Amino acid sequence: MTQRTHATTGYDPDQTPDSTLKQLIALILFVGIPQAVGFLGSMLTSDQTDGWYAEADKAAWTPPDAVFGPVWTVLYLLMGVGAWLVWRRRHSVNATPALALFVGQLVLNSIWSPLFFGGYPLFGTAALWAAMVLIAVLIVAIALTIWRFWPISRLGAYLLLPYLAWTLYASTLNFYIALMN
Repeated sequence: MTQRTHATTGYDPDQTPDSTLKQLIALILFVGIPQAVGFLGSMLTSDQTDGWYAEADKAAWTPPDAVFGPVWTVLYLLMGVGAWLVWRRRHSVNATPALALFVGQLVLNSIWSPLFFGGYPLFGTAALWAAMVLIAVLIVAIALTIWRFWPISRLGAYLLLPYLAWTLYASTLNFYIALMN
């Protein structure tokens, strides 16, 4: 059988399309799950941001606390849409490895906040350095996810770039706090 996928649009006439309802439900889940991860992380660590973190020696380039919630909300939205775009191509390409990487980086992301904010009162600076190692692994996982998304959905890969950029930026904040506290 010859490959009949259109090179620029990715349209595959042999692909069985999903119903609009199935695509909508999937989109809601792909956007909702990262949002839920972020919400849970903020709920688990909210008392710490008013505790030790409020008094911590932070980098001069640290944004106001009010910036983090809206930025993460947008990033989780972009992540979800990017993963959904990859999922939509699963009938014509093997999207499972890319989506597995996406889930893996999301798990790493979900561990960082409790480790950084919740670990410090229990383990001191060691928790901040452990969070630094974790965020470095997260950066690699995000980059690998983008790399796996690229041949499946370039738009899906592009939508993860702000997340990678913000995580790189956040790593500088983590490093400074670990170094200075």
